[in-house]
Amino acid sequence: MVFAVAIRVFSSSGAVVEKYYSTGVYPYISAAQRILLGWVPFSVGDLFYAFAGIYLVYSLVKLIKRIARRKAESVYFKNVGLNLITGALAVYVAFNLLWGLNYNRQGIDFQLGLNSLEYTNDDLITVAGLVASKMNELQPASEKTRPLLRKKSHLFKSATEAYKQQSRETVIEYRYPSVKPSIFSYLGNYLGFTGYYNPFSGEAQVNTTIPLFIRPFTTCHEIGHQLGYAKESEANFAGYLSATSSNDSSFLYSVYFEMFAYSARYLYYADSNALRQITDQLSPAVKKDIRELREFYEGYENPLETAIDRLYSQYLKANEQPSGKMSYSEVVAMLIAYYKKNGRV
Repeated sequence: MVFAVAIRVFSSSGAVVEKYYSTGVYPYISAAQRILLGWVPFSVGDLFYAFAGIYLVYSLVKLIKRIARRKAESVYFKNVGLNLITGALAVYVAFNLLWGLNYNRQGIDFQLGLNSLEYTNDDLITVAGLVASKMNELQPASEKTRPLLRKKSHLFKSATEAYKQQSRETVIEYRYPSVKPSIFSYLGNYLGFTGYYNPFSGEAQVNTTIPLFIRPFTTCHEIGHQLGYAKESEANFAGYLSATSSNDSSFLYSVYFEMFAYSARYLYYADSNALRQITDQLSPAVKKDIRELREFYEGYENPLETAIDRLYSQYLKANEQPSGKMSYSEVVAMLIAYYKKNGRV
């Protein structure tokens, strides 16, 4: 309980978290995790989650049986309650110390000196148009190199190289890589995830069954989480900075494809006519990719995915992201600020 309270007090100041945790001790914590488990060819974190799930199911069945046999006296329930509280506090403390405090940091826009608080509809239209042009330009080359992404080692190595390239221009440095395919990739299609970061093992997991052309950006996004950018918009922007530094056309197309998707969501509400004009200018090949991705997601739609999506949105809101799932799209504000500062996307 004392540790939990201390964490709440410490996390109340973004400047303190940024200085002493995110750019202080966290880089050493995450590096140690990757050194310890990065060499293992499979996801240790996935096995941890699997065993935890099995244990919870076993404990629940055991409790139900005890209740059915009328052997669950008040002392038993009291002990179960105390164990649950103790376990929850332990997970909370471990989660925050190993990674979760990064939700409270000042963030990547602060580090890069970007003013992402304000932008106009004209700014949004301009950036969306530039991103769409990049997509049209890069799609043919990306389609030729896309088959190489089927090889997981190539995908992960290329993502690591992209981060090395961008580290020459930014404050982001990626050492001791640890990116792995998720053991639950096919299940992830039904649950609605393309990748995730495991704060307890320090591994970045990628769903390697999703369409090829979104795998590069997904990988760069998860590495962004691994490097301490907990908020989804910040992991997206870290992914953007790295993928646009790549020499691989598949990575370049992938990042602009995702940036256009996020920009389009905002532009639809801000100026749907402007969005229609931009989408009309997309090449047939790009439109084909958009249809392929939409059909992929539609093929796995199910009630469980909807429920998990709502739960995950609540999780994001509880962790400094009040817009829930829409927080992914907030990368657009950073992208516009980056464009206004550097004159490029």
